[in-house]
Amino acid sequence: MAVGVIGAGAWGTTVASILTHHSDVKIWARRSDLATAISDGANPTYLEGFPLPEMTGTSVLEEAVEGVEAVFLGIPSHGFREVLTQLAPFLAPNLPLISLSKGIERNSRMRMTEVIRDVLPQHNPRVIGVISGPNLAKEIMAGDPAATVIAIRDLDTAHRVQEMLMTPKFRVYTNNDVVGSEVAGALKNVMAIASGIARGMGYGMNTTTMLITRALAEITRLGTELGGSPLTFGGLAGIGDLMATCLSAQSRNFTVGYGLGEGKSLETVIDKMSNVAEGVKSTQPILELATSHGIEMPIATEVGRVLYEGASPIDAIGRLMGRSAKAETHGIGGL
Repeated sequence: MAVGVIGAGAWGTTVASILTHHSDVKIWARRSDLATAISDGANPTYLEGFPLPEMTGTSVLEEAVEGVEAVFLGIPSHGFREVLTQLAPFLAPNLPLISLSKGIERNSRMRMTEVIRDVLPQHNPRVIGVISGPNLAKEIMAGDPAATVIAIRDLDTAHRVQEMLMTPKFRVYTNNDVVGSEVAGALKNVMAIASGIARGMGYGMNTTTMLITRALAEITRLGTELGGSPLTFGGLAGIGDLMATCLSAQSRNFTVGYGLGEGKSLETVIDKMSNVAEGVKSTQPILELATSHGIEMPIATEVGRVLYEGASPIDAIGRLMGRSAKAETHGIGGL
């Protein structure tokens, strides 16, 4: 079978590499030189030093999806709608569309599967899904065992995509909770910035694990309010992805936070990065979503203050630690 991957960043290229185990893969890159390099077995921009399996790189969108049985969309949230709009004329209404992006669109506050439905109103919503899990691209490319979740409503499509992605080193689980899986994937990026800030300030594991635990509470509060299942947040797309992103220096969002914690400006940190840190762009729309639903998110709020208002990390930590005392309960409402 043939599959298409739209987006040749680190994660898009990694997913394309996984897919080559069972499929002929075509991958779209904005730049023709990068598309040529991928066809020649390398992605020097995003995965330098990792040889790629055989796949076809192209900078022509129509070529990337011609004759394919599924399309995987690895475009960052800020460019997702633009590329999808260009791609729309070439997509049949029952073609499975799988988002690889973990972000929230800035102006609309839509998740990426919502953007797909907005751009493609005639597309079958049951074959629109998302992949989410603790998936650091370079570790997967190095051959480390890993797992992920394919969340999609149509069971047959879920199983087909599962089979496309399963390898001896990459395990795939199915889940019909698109909302919960997607919300968890977007929100964990914000929390990874908080974790990075703490580590950059020199704090240890007590602080880090406190932040991760309370971050999970915030993610679960908003995620369930938006329609996600509480169980999703205890799985690979929830706590699994949260831990990987909050604990690894390979995480772009952790790296942004670490630099901020060291006292660097956001502009200085971002200028040194070749990959997009989704949390920088997603924090604001996530906070707007939380406000519109009456959900309290103190960690995300402080991340927003540091990112957008120039608040000092030490003051942000002080505000979090100085909040009024309360009980920790096991029900979602008390998290």
